[in-house]
Amino acid sequence: MSQRSRTNIARDLRTGRFWIRLTTHFFAALGLIGAVIGITDAVFPTALPPAAWPVVAVIVAIAIGWALLCSWPRPIEQRYQQPKTEVRVFVGDLFDQEGNVVVGMSTTFDTETPHVISSDSVQGQLLARIYNGDHQALDNDLTSALANVSPTESFKAVDAKRGKQDIYPLGTVVVLNQTPRKLYFCVAYTEMQSDCTVKANVDGIWTSLNELWRLADTRGNGDPISIGVIGGGQSRLSGYLPVQDAIRLTVLSYIFASRARPVSRQLNIVVRSDDFKNLDALELQAFLNSLRPS
Repeated sequence: MSQRSRTNIARDLRTGRFWIRLTTHFFAALGLIGAVIGITDAVFPTALPPAAWPVVAVIVAIAIGWALLCSWPRPIEQRYQQPKTEVRVFVGDLFDQEGNVVVGMSTTFDTETPHVISSDSVQGQLLARIYNGDHQALDNDLTSALANVSPTESFKAVDAKRGKQDIYPLGTVVVLNQTPRKLYFCVAYTEMQSDCTVKANVDGIWTSLNELWRLADTRGNGDPISIGVIGGGQSRLSGYLPVQDAIRLTVLSYIFASRARPVSRQLNIVVRSDDFKNLDALELQAFLNSLRPS
């Protein structure tokens, strides 16, 4: 087990949710054992040994073992039958995952780093790692993908905006096919401003996610989809849409869309290690469990 995994488990063991689950399962196990003993004693009066401290110790040990088995922190993941898919939340490298990748962009689809787009952003990593820093190649692919999408407006000369000037509708999704057997869904979920800052809101993100799932259904071939935590970075949403809530919003949107159409066989939400350490893993797992049809 890696040091990171040990650290995450140690953190989960200190949460109130873990101890509540542990206590609940412990007393449930005691109750079940007590019921079995009571029925056995009533039906077969001489079958059980006399009550003694060793017997009590064994019963308590069994109850504790069962409670730990049921409550021990596990990977954050959930399989669903309706819809038939799986959701996983973990620390990792977004671009190393199997299947297709979601890349958040702005409504101008700017690519210039570091003055317009942060080099550390997912979009900046797309440029550096998939296009080897070739702005022109990425711009050419984006222009081709946007050929059938009309800009809603353009920045004016007086705005003195750096980079691209055309503004596309919020929620525009284009697909790049730079890597064999892997698609990059570029989603415009933030609005670019003239000073090259971006803004976003929950309604816009929800709309963008719905368009993403729709296109993933038609273009993704059912392959796994990997997405980072939306709403962080320069989008200025982290104040009222923290990581835990952003993950829940993404999962909820994905599950609702998957109930209407087969979006993908698996959704991976890849979290940065600095963000993952602040997650309540047990609460997030409980949320995933709650989305199973009743």
